[in-house]
Amino acid sequence: MVAKKTKSAPEIKVPNKEKVEAWGMSSFSLSPVFRPETEEEIKELFVWANHTGTKVALRGGGCSYGDASTNTEGVVLDLTRFNKVLDFNLKTGVMTVQSGARIKDLWETGIENGFWPPVVSGTMMPTLGGALSMNIHGKNNFKVGTIGEHIKEFTFLTAKGDILVCSPKKNTDLFYSAISGFGMLGCFLTVQIKMKPIYAGKMKIDPVYVRNFDELFAYFEEHYKTSDYLVGWIDAFASGKSMGRGQIHKATNLKEGEDPDFPGNCLLERQHLPSRLFYLIPKKWMWILMRPFSFNLGMRLVNLAKCIASILVNNKAYYQGHAEYAFLLDYVPNWKFVYKPGSMIQYQVFIPKENAKQAFREIFTVCQERGIVNYLSVFKKHKPDPFLLTHAVDGFSMAMDFPVTKGTKEKLWPLCHEMDEIVLKHKGRFYFAKDSTLRKRVMESYFPKENLKRFYSLKKKYDPKGILQTDLYKRVFLTEN
Repeated sequence: MVAKKTKSAPEIKVPNKEKVEAWGMSSFSLSPVFRPETEEEIKELFVWANHTGTKVALRGGGCSYGDASTNTEGVVLDLTRFNKVLDFNLKTGVMTVQSGARIKDLWETGIENGFWPPVVSGTMMPTLGGALSMNIHGKNNFKVGTIGEHIKEFTFLTAKGDILVCSPKKNTDLFYSAISGFGMLGCFLTVQIKMKPIYAGKMKIDPVYVRNFDELFAYFEEHYKTSDYLVGWIDAFASGKSMGRGQIHKATNLKEGEDPDFPGNCLLERQHLPSRLFYLIPKKWMWILMRPFSFNLGMRLVNLAKCIASILVNNKAYYQGHAEYAFLLDYVPNWKFVYKPGSMIQYQVFIPKENAKQAFREIFTVCQERGIVNYLSVFKKHKPDPFLLTHAVDGFSMAMDFPVTKGTKEKLWPLCHEMDEIVLKHKGRFYFAKDSTLRKRVMESYFPKENLKRFYSLKKKYDPKGILQTDLYKRVFLTEN
C-alpha cells in the first residue's frame, strides 16, 4: 500500500496492519507499524502525517501496561531500531544515545566502566524515549527523583517538524513538558543522560518482614534516609490487623573499597540475570509452573507462602547484583503469560504521605469486599518533581496487578472507578504508563488546572494539526466520560 502523494508530502509506503498489543495484553490495535532507523526517516514520516492528516502513535519498548502506545485509528511509529549508543564520556559519566536505546543498553554499556543508570524501572526493556515520555521512577525515587531529573540535554523533533535542543536552561518549557508528556508533543531523538558511578558489582540487601501497614510505613519513614533503594511487596489478601503485611527489600550501595571483587564482578557475564532457577529449572518454564495457581485461592496460598518465607529470612542480609535487584520483572521471562487465556492490568496510585495509609486501607478493603483482589502489590516512596504532567507526590505509591478474565472484566472496571474516587478523596494521582481505566473527568480532577492549560497550549504550539495521538490520549483527553 502506497499513501497518496500530496503537493508537498513525501511518498510513503504504508506497511500492512499488524497487532500492536499493550504489555498487559488487555488491549491492542491493528495498525501499520513504521520502524525507522534514522532521524531523516522519522522527520519524513512527520511531514507525511501533517500533510495527510494521519494520526501517529510513538512506541518504544511497548512496556506500558495499557493503551499508551496503541493507535486504533492511525499508524504506530516504533523507535526500537533507532537505538545506537553514540558517546560515553567516562570522565563525566554522561552517555549520549538515540531515543530507541533501551535501559538494557544503558546499563550494559556502563557497568563494566563503573556506571549504572540513575533510575531504572522494574524491567530493562523500555526505551529511553519511552522512559522520558512517562518520566519513569524507580525504587530510589525518594532519593534521586525521576529519570527526567538526570537528563542533561536532548534533541527533540516536534510534531510540526522542528528539531530543538532542550535542557534545563534551553527551551526550558519544552524540556519540562516533553518529559512526562507521554509522546504527545514530539519525538525524542538523541538524549544525554548522567549515569551514576558505582564501586561494587553487588549491593547489600536487607529483607524485612512487616506485619501490617503500620509497620510498613514506620519502616520506610525510619530507614529511607539511610537507603539507596526501598521497595515493599504486600499481601493484598491479608485483612484485619494483618492488612498490609509483606516484605521490604532495602538495598544499599557499597562504598569505594568495600567490594574486594570490584571491578571483576561488574563484567557482563557476572551481571546478567541467570537463565535457570536453582541452576536446574529453565526460567522460561517458570510461568508454566506458576499458571496452575492463577486463581484467587491459588494466589492467596502463594501470598501466604511468600509471607512465611519472608519470616524465615527476616533481617538476614545478603548481597545481590545490580541487575538481579533492579529487574525483577525480567527475572521470570514472560511471567505475564500466567494470566492467559485472559490478561492483566495494573492500577497504580500515588497518595500524599499524610493520607496514604488510610487510602491504601480503603482500597484494599473495597477490593476484598467486591471479591476482586489484586495478585501482586508493590509499595514505594516518592518525592515531588518539576515536570508538567508528573504523577509524583510527596508520599507513597501502590502498584496492583489485577487479572482480567471474561468473568471479571465487567466488574473490574467499575471497581477501578470506585477506587478512583478514593484516590481523589485523598488527593492522589495516577500514572499513564500503567493506566487502562482512567477517565477524562478523573484526569481533570487530579491535575492542577494550570498544568493542563499549559499542556493544551503546548500541544497546539508544537502539534497544531494534532497528528500525535494514542488510544490513551483519545480515551483520557478527547472522550467525555
